[in-house]
Amino acid sequence: MRLGRDFFTRNTILVSRDLLGKTLVYRDGKDIYKGIIVETEAYISTNDEAAHFNKGLTERTRIIDEAGGHVYIYNIYGMYQLFNIVAEVPGIHGAVLVRALEPIKGIEKMYKNRYKKTYDNPKRREIINLTNGPAKLVMAYGLSKERHYGLDLATSRELWIEEGIQLSREDIVRSKRINIDYAEKGRDYLLRFYIKDNPFVSKK
Repeated sequence: MRLGRDFFTRNTILVSRDLLGKTLVYRDGKDIYKGIIVETEAYISTNDEAAHFNKGLTERTRIIDEAGGHVYIYNIYGMYQLFNIVAEVPGIHGAVLVRALEPIKGIEKMYKNRYKKTYDNPKRREIINLTNGPAKLVMAYGLSKERHYGLDLATSRELWIEEGIQLSREDIVRSKRINIDYAEKGRDYLLRFYIKDNPFVSKK
């Protein structure tokens, strides 16, 4: 079952946690990609210097002011793009970075997108490395800021999120976010969530 608006227009931290186990689906023409979300990070507007929108919205972050469920993709290091999902209701700013997926459908196409070579008896390490990081999963799915920024996951026929596997509280690990040491306010917040013992998590 597809997730509706009500799922996304909640507290950002709850959305980030509850996305674990859900399935990100992308229809690219005849190709269907599916992956289980195994790792996320929440970014909030209150005292969170790691959030791009902490000091107000810009042209880059304007989508954050829309209702939860919209896609926010941005460039990093001049060569990678990261996939985020807007949370909360309009006027309250929050977003969830999808950090890692476990691919379950369209793996051959993901492999070609990611490695630019034919899928031919790949090693297990190559499969794990397909989507075990935020920039990697964007490349594997063939997503881009140019094509997908601002899409509405609640209504889009191209990109959406479905119910997935059921998790217990014991299955979920909560920790500090990664690579935000620059953020004096926010770097110690426990806003990263991942599925315990899942091999596709980017960093244990």
